[in-house]
Amino acid sequence: MEIIFDDRQDFAKLDQDFMDKIEAVMLEVLAYEDYDDDYEVSLSFVTNDEIRDINREYRNIDKVTDVLSFPMYDGQEVDVDFGQISLGDIVISIERASEQAKDFGHSLEREICFLVCHSMFHLLGYDHMEENDAIDMHAREEAVLGKLGITRN
Repeated sequence: MEIIFDDRQDFAKLDQDFMDKIEAVMLEVLAYEDYDDDYEVSLSFVTNDEIRDINREYRNIDKVTDVLSFPMYDGQEVDVDFGQISLGDIVISIERASEQAKDFGHSLEREICFLVCHSMFHLLGYDHMEENDAIDMHAREEAVLGKLGITRN
């Protein structure tokens, strides 16, 4: 698995241990869904202002959000000789994630790992528009995070 990482925020410093945990979350989602690890994901950490701009441009929603997912892989078999297949892009506002972590009473690290996990499932084609889909997606997220010992506490 290759993570193309772009840190475009000054709100929080993220060390290598934390980045390793993020990679573990991504790999566990792939394993949970019986995917191999021959994929790449672009992960960007941005400011509230930037995620608002992206949200407005791509979703016509003019407000700050915590995370945006842009799937690129449609699940079809591909013969790739030049490297990994891109699953897509994940964009996270560290500022918004920090606010949510405080609201939920857990760490910023846990919140970002949840957002990465949530987005990985979006990149694999899951959504939560219908109640049953939301329940299914939430159960998958909790299973992955629980296996890694990433809890709300």
